[in-house]
Amino acid sequence: MRFKILQLLVHGLSLTWLGWAYYLGFSDQLGGDPVEGIIHYTGKGALHLLMLTLLVAPLSRWLKQPRLMRVRRPLGLYSALWAVAHISNYTIFDLQFDWPLIVSELVQRPYIIVGLTALLILLVLAVTSLPQLVRKLGRRWRAVHSGIYLALVLACVHFWWSVKGFELEPLIYGLAAVVLLSFKRRPLWRLAVRVHKTLTA
Repeated sequence: MRFKILQLLVHGLSLTWLGWAYYLGFSDQLGGDPVEGIIHYTGKGALHLLMLTLLVAPLSRWLKQPRLMRVRRPLGLYSALWAVAHISNYTIFDLQFDWPLIVSELVQRPYIIVGLTALLILLVLAVTSLPQLVRKLGRRWRAVHSGIYLALVLACVHFWWSVKGFELEPLIYGLAAVVLLSFKRRPLWRLAVRVHKTLTA
């Protein structure tokens, strides 16, 4: 029962905070630049949810509560949703669908390419989390979903490169990512080898 309540909280809070962000933006309560405010809000929200997704497995082991893993999928899906909102806000509100400007931004700002790569990985993970595809992928599913670690690294790099000058906040997120990656039972280089062998088998 308590895990169902936790799942409901994940759904409710993820959607409520996203809706609240747009309410603040459209009511001009996100500071002097509401467009920049909503872009940053949704970007950091996506990163928070991604980190929470990766925190579920070690917490489940430490607390000896395997049913806690049930919240990992919705957290991952909402991370992808917030990431889509993040790039949509940038494209719609900041660049206003100006395609020559969008191409120019992609060329001049490599951190956007890094962020888009992280987003594509999250979208692949979201689509392949459907029960039908989980069954179809079989043992390859775990290999595909190991991409979440790469998505986290890319998201942190995207955040780091997007700020001007030195700021402490991206460094804090980077250190938090290192801690989360250290929780992985299998060393990451061995994981990469295993993923490669599984996908090319």
